[in-house]
Amino acid sequence: MTAARFLRIPANILLDVLTVWRLEGRQHLPIDGPCIIVTNHLSFLDAVLVFALVGGDKLTAWAAEKWEKNLIYGTLLRLGNAFFVQRGQVDRQALERAADWLRSGKIFGMAPEGTRSRDGGLGRAKPGVAYLASLVDCPVVPIAHWGTEATMSSWLRLRRPRIEVRVGRPFRLAPLDPDDRSASLRRNADEVMCHLAALMPAERWGLYAEHPRLKSLLAEGPT
Repeated sequence: MTAARFLRIPANILLDVLTVWRLEGRQHLPIDGPCIIVTNHLSFLDAVLVFALVGGDKLTAWAAEKWEKNLIYGTLLRLGNAFFVQRGQVDRQALERAADWLRSGKIFGMAPEGTRSRDGGLGRAKPGVAYLASLVDCPVVPIAHWGTEATMSSWLRLRRPRIEVRVGRPFRLAPLDPDDRSASLRRNADEVMCHLAALMPAERWGLYAEHPRLKSLLAEGPT
């Protein structure tokens, strides 16, 4: 058993012992790639959650460069195949490395917002997810969750946080418009966030609450 596969065991144990979590849409979880997993970002437990669901040799994600030299987090992230990137910058090398990972038939996980939500609602996606999807034509799998933001406060009160997880059907993004790449990158990034929002309760929709694409997805029925 490789290190990445081994880490999936403690990730599941941590969730089962220290939280009360419920999963819907397990049938949509990818077994193989290439595919991009997208999730909203609420706390440090988000990565543990995704790793518990699909972790292993074929999964990787970006991690902030600041953790690379951290003895504990840096070691765990390296064992989990993480790619360290410079946060807040357009890292073309990291994007190409992620694309190569996908082209080899593997799974790449990311939080399109790029930073944690401060109020529990969805923030605006950065264009990285749309750009990566334009490099590799592959499905996108949305994993929405909530409750992880209460992890530390619950543990300090000796309580287990309640976490809800919903996995949506895989979807593909439209090709970029060569005449207006900027606008189509924004459109596709928002498309990803609307698929996440469609899996969440209304109070979690954040900046996408009034987005017309979210309304059309909700009208189509369960994702």
